[in-house]
Amino acid sequence: MRRWPPKPRKHSPCCGSGSPSPSPRRARPTMVDRTHVHVSASRSLDGCAMLVLSGTLDSWTYREVRNSVIKAALDEPKAVVVDVSDLHVPASSAWTAFTSARWHVSTWPDVPIVLVCAQEERRAAIQRSGASRWVPVHPDEASAAASIGEPHRLRRRARDELAADRSSLTRARGLVARWLTEWACPDLILAASTVATVLIENVLEHTSSRPILVLEAFDGCVTVAVSDQCPTPAALHESSGSGAHTVSGLAIVATLSRSWGSIPTANGKTVWTVLGPESRL
Repeated sequence: MRRWPPKPRKHSPCCGSGSPSPSPRRARPTMVDRTHVHVSASRSLDGCAMLVLSGTLDSWTYREVRNSVIKAALDEPKAVVVDVSDLHVPASSAWTAFTSARWHVSTWPDVPIVLVCAQEERRAAIQRSGASRWVPVHPDEASAAASIGEPHRLRRRARDELAADRSSLTRARGLVARWLTEWACPDLILAASTVATVLIENVLEHTSSRPILVLEAFDGCVTVAVSDQCPTPAALHESSGSGAHTVSGLAIVATLSRSWGSIPTANGKTVWTVLGPESRL
């Protein structure tokens, strides 16, 4: 028995020639050109580090800009003055690259960071973003230089690039003892040597870098800093059960130190620690 009405047949879509019509092609995603930034660095006569930035500051270049400012500050100039007059910043949130740099160096080496921008509208945009609360902005280099306070009091500093093997541990302890003896800080030799040993051992264990040791004496305190070419920040690890810090080299450093931290650099990181009179062993 025939069913009524007959069930309509399904027809394949055809083009005029009777052949199946081609399925629509998916549009290929367009490639976005990566942005770039150029950093020109110099040192002024009054001891400030001068950076002139051009190009674009965005998510592609944020880290490069931040790390360039940090690198300039780690050389401990009187201040870091950054000219952003020729810098294109599509999103106001990108100005936080400079506040982030300032935060990283606020405890050590505590170098002021100021911006220079010739365009009044751009300065207003920086102020609206909130960045100027931590990183002041000025219309020219002269006013920026005038805003910087007196230079730091006498700060003694020494640096040495060590070998990427365990011989660097003995050399580092010898350098620490010699430098602190010359700077009349013998009471902190043992604590500083212990911290330097821990930080250098971490570099040798986790990287193939040549450790760079920096020692400073300033205002009764000693700073020990070690740089390497691994970008992974140093961090204390807690026990999953008790929540307490596990016994490690960094736990010893944290116990001995008045303060410590890990700063990203263009090529890796610098781990620093400040020792005060209370750190004596």
